Amino acid sequence: MKKYLIAGLLTWMPLAITIWVMLWVVGLMDGMFNGVLGLFDTLVPGLVKLKDIPGLGVLVTLALMLLTGVFVTNIFGQWWVQQWDRLLNRIPIVKSIYSSVKQVSDTLFSSSGNAFREAVLVQYPREGSWTIAFVTGRPSGEVAAHLVGEHVSLYVPTTPNPTSGFFLMMPKSSIKPLAMSVDEALKYIISMGVVAPPASAVAQPEEADPNRRG
Repeated sequence: MKKYLIAGLLTWMPLAITIWVMLWVVGLMDGMFNGVLGLFDTLVPGLVKLKDIPGLGVLVTLALMLLTGVFVTNIFGQWWVQQWDRLLNRIPIVKSIYSSVKQVSDTLFSSSGNAFREAVLVQYPREGSWTIAFVTGRPSGEVAAHLVGEHVSLYVPTTPNPTSGFFLMMPKSSIKPLAMSVDEALKYIISMGVVAPPASAVAQPEEADPNRRG
């Protein structure tokens, strides 16, 4: 009986968690959409009835993001984005939060950026203890001036929740690049090492050359 219960649990759990996450995302989008409808309901009576249509908030949010992307990719839209940035950067407290989030999002989601493009192996939290980290860039500015040699910026995620973690700056010579992709590394971290990457993603050690002299 116990064996069958565990087998059934392992079958349904991934699907249940996936559905739960998707419902949370849909609920978040619908909540934002319903909040906007509540603001405009006094101007357009009856607009709040659109809340009863399930999934409409998701469609409207996706359409809004698509239209916004089309708008900001042309010269006229870029000018408006610059004016918006200048306005928010003049508001105390708001400018600190907005500018920080914008810099991080631009770095992470930029197609030309290197953030979270490579998984590496590092010794953390002590020598002899290894964990997986993601390269987020290189130290710069005043911080780089105090570091001797070439360093890299790393994000070490926690398990099983990779959204929290630690920011480290380590010598490049102390990290070991991994052949696995970022997605495979995240699966490995979230599963606490249970879901290992496929053998094809693991770098095979070089065979010893019999003609090489030590």
